[in-house]
Amino acid sequence: MARSCEITGKSSQVGGRYSNRTRATQFNPTGKVRRKANLQKRRVFVPELDKTFLIDVSVKGYKHIKKNGALATLKKAGII
Repeated sequence: MARSCEITGKSSQVGGRYSNRTRATQFNPTGKVRRKANLQKRRVFVPELDKTFLIDVSVKGYKHIKKNGALATLKKAGII
């Protein structure tokens, strides 16, 4: 299973590298690169349930938890 955020669903993306020298010569020797999501392992405590959950979450997903609350965010993501 690919590593992805359990809240937002973010995972890695494939993109190209492109240098300014490449723009001048019309030749692209740099190839592709895999850009990974900024994933962190976090323990999230839900006081309403008196339980702790261990989740792989991106930093943007963690901001969702801080803004909307742990219970609402985890319910919407289908973790609870």
